[in-house]
Amino acid sequence: MFNDVSGDASMAMPALTNSAELPEPGFIRLAALVNVVPISKASIWRLSKIGRFPAPVKLSANCTAWRNSDINNWIRERQ
Repeated sequence: MFNDVSGDASMAMPALTNSAELPEPGFIRLAALVNVVPISKASIWRLSKIGRFPAPVKLSANCTAWRNSDINNWIRERQ
């Protein structure tokens, strides 16, 4: 879906049509996040790295998640 994530501002983001929001406060893991946003796991990591997707939060040594509020805001910006 996102072949070039070099920071090109013209790179189109997918349209989001799901009006349901994630419960706040809370966190969502990557496996569930790909069911909420139409982006692959690899693209989520790449877009996070370049600042075009919310940054994950390290909850423990083996647990990384995203804040539901950050994801909800990101979705609202694209509707």
